[in-house]
Amino acid sequence: MLLPDNIHPENSIYYNGAFVIESLQKEEKYKILDLFQEVKAKKGMSFSVFILCLDWLYLLEVAKLNSNGEIELCT
Repeated sequence: MLLPDNIHPENSIYYNGAFVIESLQKEEKYKILDLFQEVKAKKGMSFSVFILCLDWLYLLEVAKLNSNGEIELCT
């Protein structure tokens, strides 16, 4: 649900994905659990929403998983 019309926008993947991008811009790369801890501290996001955000950002080619298993922004 990227932009739902029946719930608050702050519960959407679109909105929460912005917090993931913001965290990824601070560091060059993150281990997945470290990234989740940072986003959770900022937003209080659940792990399932976090994974959906990562999936969405991957499909948009905004974030990727490197060969070391770390999440980083695409360039």
